[in-house]
Amino acid sequence: MTETTAAQPTEAADAAQPVLDVSDLTVSFPSEAGEVRAVRGVSYSVRPGEVLGIVGESGSGKSVSSMAVLGLLPESAEVTGSVKLAGRELLGLGDAAMSGIRGKDIGMVFQDPLSALTPVYSVGDQIVEAIQVHQSLDRAAARKRAVELLGVVGIPDPRRRVDAFPHEFSGGMRQRAMIAMAIANDPKVIIADEPTTALDVTIQAQVLEVLRTAQEVTGAAIVMITHDLGVIAGFADRVQVMYAGRPVEAGPVDEVYYRPRMPYTIGLLGSIPRLDEARAEGTARRALTPIDGNPPKMVDLAPGCPFAPRCPIAVDQCRTDEPELEIAEGAGHPTSCHRAHEIGAGLDRDAVYPVPALPEAGAIERLPRSERPTVLELDGLVKHFPLTKGAIVKRKVGTVRAVDGISFDIREGETLGLVGESGCGKTTTLLEILDLPSGQAGTVTVFGKDIRGLGRADRKGLRRDMQIVFQDPMAALDARMPVGDILAEPLRTHGWDKARIAARIPELLDMVGLEAEHADRYPQEFSGGQRQRISIARALALEPKLVILDEPVSALDVSIQAGVLNLLDELKTRLGLSYLFVAHDLSVVRHIADRIAVMYLGRIVELGAADAVFAAPSHPYTQALLSAVPLPDPRKERERGRILLSGDLPSPADVPSGCRFAGRCPKYAGLGDGEQARCRDEDPAAAVLGPDHTAACHYATALDVVPATAPH
Repeated sequence: MTETTAAQPTEAADAAQPVLDVSDLTVSFPSEAGEVRAVRGVSYSVRPGEVLGIVGESGSGKSVSSMAVLGLLPESAEVTGSVKLAGRELLGLGDAAMSGIRGKDIGMVFQDPLSALTPVYSVGDQIVEAIQVHQSLDRAAARKRAVELLGVVGIPDPRRRVDAFPHEFSGGMRQRAMIAMAIANDPKVIIADEPTTALDVTIQAQVLEVLRTAQEVTGAAIVMITHDLGVIAGFADRVQVMYAGRPVEAGPVDEVYYRPRMPYTIGLLGSIPRLDEARAEGTARRALTPIDGNPPKMVDLAPGCPFAPRCPIAVDQCRTDEPELEIAEGAGHPTSCHRAHEIGAGLDRDAVYPVPALPEAGAIERLPRSERPTVLELDGLVKHFPLTKGAIVKRKVGTVRAVDGISFDIREGETLGLVGESGCGKTTTLLEILDLPSGQAGTVTVFGKDIRGLGRADRKGLRRDMQIVFQDPMAALDARMPVGDILAEPLRTHGWDKARIAARIPELLDMVGLEAEHADRYPQEFSGGQRQRISIARALALEPKLVILDEPVSALDVSIQAGVLNLLDELKTRLGLSYLFVAHDLSVVRHIADRIAVMYLGRIVELGAADAVFAAPSHPYTQALLSAVPLPDPRKERERGRILLSGDLPSPADVPSGCRFAGRCPKYAGLGDGEQARCRDEDPAAAVLGPDHTAACHYATALDVVPATAPH
């Protein structure tokens, strides 16, 4: 086990001169609709060894402002203001001059390392090139330095992996390679643009630890751009919240998180599901705080505060005068809000954003689990794929054990959360359930019917009662069809007449919080959150009993995500639905699930009531997953430890013998020789740990990894 804590700003860092000083930065682009003012007066400074977090919804100007600092915007962009690096003005420099700064004085870590790395060159060659461009080193010395850098960022066997190509690295390893390249020339500043967004939570924890190591090695300042307020809470010293191209709140992390004065910041913090928020027994689930509406378009902004149309406490002044970023009376940090002096001095956070009420639990939800009917049951489900070789004559060279004998059940009115890293078999499990196959090993029982031997008509009836909501609503909705036709399609397939369909479509739109007139619009005319609501409406069109949700909110901003999660909670109670909820975000699963199944390499390693699993995780893998989830609470983040897993998920084509988690298990190293031999040789069966709680580990022991918060 490796424990880490967030570094705290030092007095030396506070006293030092800013290494990067951005003042009144503005960026605009021409468009057919008019001038797009993407950044409207951004100012900040960051000192050596300091971490500044920049947060906000998509479209707030975070990434554009960082691209302006690096001089990477297209020629059509008009950039004004000042960007000084160690006192040197960067705006106005030519591309040749900026090329001497990028990669040397300013390192960059992009969101998608696979796009940022050149696929036809080895990782080592790309790091060597970055070194030789800025340093007078021969190739042998630069290669030696590249190997050292890969070792610093935790790439295993760097002497061998230096010659590997980007596609041969996992996502986490590619991001580490990007960090190695960013620190190759000991930069003064590292800009990290959403460096952990596309990564599993365990890999995210590793990457953040590598960034901390990189900062210690180089002494660089870090500008961390992200939408994840949990990451910022534990990593940054100061935070700047952006909205509509401008900073709306800025200050030390503790000050902004515990004493926010801007309604937008309050809404963002209230919209985040909390891993550490328990629910008292017998009480209803607490709703999240959604921020209604959508960010403004950055063309012809209306006068006044851009947040006013979404702000629950806006007054007439907010609609006419845009507030300046300044310290209000009684506040300890600058805020852009006309009513900042009232917030915290009589107008508390709950009054600014009242928590919406969810419906009381229905009759079926109040019944003990044992008395509810089973809607879905998997018993020993197996799905293997042949691994073949050869272009013309294919021969089998192995087997991909995607799903390798899993069992669970879902009762009526219940939500089961299925979690695990990418590649563990979650999506294959969903596809097996939805495809209703009859030839795989194990059994799938849906609404009491074993699907083996069912006829075509029976299968069609089961699919009517079992629907899915996909991760990406834009990919799931046909862009050529208006919303009304999208909703009508499954109804026509199942024989509904025109009159019944015409009456059902407005009902569905109203059910998910949309208007009847939206039926004539196309998917591209809606925001991401609205498109996901349309996907939910389509899934509910045939009045199903079981809805499968595959990462339904992972592509949404937290403010929009909160509204969708509240909607799912409300519909579950109102319609008596059961959910199979697949996600990698354990905070979301903690909020919505009644039970949780933790999956690793095709097997379920821990299963039980959500409260039991989250309060007393007993499998080392579950403990590592939970410890890696960041909390939007700076003090808790600084005090808690991390269990960092070594390496990446093994390939399902080469499953280890014995316990398949042993090679990454932090507990394994502390066991005796005989105990280790048992882990290597004997595949553990699920052991009963308590009522509705099992774990597949020879030495399962509960460990408290999530700081408790008093239940509401």
